[in-house]
Amino acid sequence: MRPLLLAIGLTAALPAAAQVRAVPAQPESEQAALRGVEVFLVNEGTAPVADAGPRQIEITATDGTRLVLERTPGPTPTISPGGFAKARYVPVGVAGTAIPPGEQHAAAEIPPGETIVQSSTGSSSAFLDRFEPHEPIYGAFGLGDSGGKLQVSFAVRPFAEDAPLKLGNLRFAYTQTMFWAINEPSGPFRSTIYSPEIYADVPVDETTRVAVGWRHDSNGRGDLDSVDINRVFARVEKTFDLGDDWRIDVAPQAWFYVGHSGAVHDMPAYYGYTSLTAAIQRKDGLKLSLTGRGNFETGHGAAELFASYPLAPIGGGIGAYLFGQVFTGDGEDLDDYRRNDSHARLGIAFTR
Repeated sequence: MRPLLLAIGLTAALPAAAQVRAVPAQPESEQAALRGVEVFLVNEGTAPVADAGPRQIEITATDGTRLVLERTPGPTPTISPGGFAKARYVPVGVAGTAIPPGEQHAAAEIPPGETIVQSSTGSSSAFLDRFEPHEPIYGAFGLGDSGGKLQVSFAVRPFAEDAPLKLGNLRFAYTQTMFWAINEPSGPFRSTIYSPEIYADVPVDETTRVAVGWRHDSNGRGDLDSVDINRVFARVEKTFDLGDDWRIDVAPQAWFYVGHSGAVHDMPAYYGYTSLTAAIQRKDGLKLSLTGRGNFETGHGAAELFASYPLAPIGGGIGAYLFGQVFTGDGEDLDDYRRNDSHARLGIAFTR
């Protein structure tokens, strides 16, 4: 939360009569600011206002460098009274030696509130700071019976991080994975997996998190051909900093089954009780992620590899990733979970 609470630099921004205040996060250095700096536009008035923020502001980086930031192009949000919106700024110059941020002004509190965004479908509202990426969001396509594989996934925090009773650790998540038979006439969706879950995501230290929760996976069919998995799981995620913006994430997971599995009873033999994910990534660069799961007693299992690279450096500021996905083993989709097969697909991802 430190970037949300640090109000450094705000000067230069708006006329005295304006009711919107720009509160930038504090980058560590000029180099870090090149990736973009989030600026919170706080509406301190009593009426909604449409404001994209000042064109330029000056801030002080953690290392003492005084930077001139300029707003990147984007839509003009409508900010509700007491609410805030986010804007993105990039450095365009160095303003010279700065005095320590603490001597300029006190930190500003960002008031909780919804974000209102106006579009051609009308104004929409959400507590956008509560939403988080979960599993990758992507569309990837392969040859032959590999077809298309599409996935949408997100997590949301229903409570603020500082809520009592540690409720800020609670997450609701939803993932939907669809298999599109583009090689068949009319291109039907041959299978869909629906996966809601609820879990507590608890930080242990700056590099370690522990999660405990419940996940339901279903093919969405009726009683006669329903395939359902209900699992109580525990996982640990550990990050190792390799330097030069490289990192390795390791996430072992274990679970046990609860309830029934629809019309099937041998699901544990194919899905097993454990999995392991390992990923290596460079910020704004390549990411490789490999997940394996299985049952050591039956010898059934599967592995899935994700490879992604941001498209932004190509030009035009494309906010997506070139994405590759390879699966081999049992149970890529629930409708045919006993089938052992391999598929490779290439496409676009929006989160990774």
